[in-house]
Amino acid sequence: MSEKGERDDLDRTDMSELASGGEAALNRLMDRHGHRVLHFLTRILGDEQEAMDLTQETFVKVYLHAKRFRPHGKFSTWLYAIASNLARDRFRWRKRHPNISLSVFKKDDLNPSLEEIVEERPNPQEMASHSEEAQMVEKAIAELPEELRVPIVLSEYEGRRHAEIAEILGCSTKAVEMRVYRARKQLRSCLAKILKI
Repeated sequence: MSEKGERDDLDRTDMSELASGGEAALNRLMDRHGHRVLHFLTRILGDEQEAMDLTQETFVKVYLHAKRFRPHGKFSTWLYAIASNLARDRFRWRKRHPNISLSVFKKDDLNPSLEEIVEERPNPQEMASHSEEAQMVEKAIAELPEELRVPIVLSEYEGRRHAEIAEILGCSTKAVEMRVYRARKQLRSCLAKILKI
């Protein structure tokens, strides 16, 4: 059995235990998934503190609604659906409070997955350039509309298939394909001069 298959089995076992009142299972789920959910929400929201708050809220909802989890489903899909819905609620809140805006990522907060997008540079001068490029990619992603930002982050950073993203977002696979396509097109246009793509 693959590592991913084993993790899915562990998730199902822990969710069954949690639904039966075994609170220690929540800690194991948080250990396995908390870091990735935090990174996902940070990329979506553009604000690490808000992402930390929503990560905690995500796991509170997992705890409160453990009995709703269907064992034949994939836990990570259910988890990301909860996190995405909380992020969507946060965006609605931001629209009602326009003085709150997306913050730019910190200079030293490079995500390892960006190394897959922006090639590594061998010397310090080129590494400084790489850092600036990575920041520009992060900023461009943060400026995408929510309907494009969430699917592109799930696809490119989280490695989710379009069918799984559709399940997370509650839309069709075709809608996900179109949103990812539009997000890539906007990013390519925005970053063409910087990354020479």
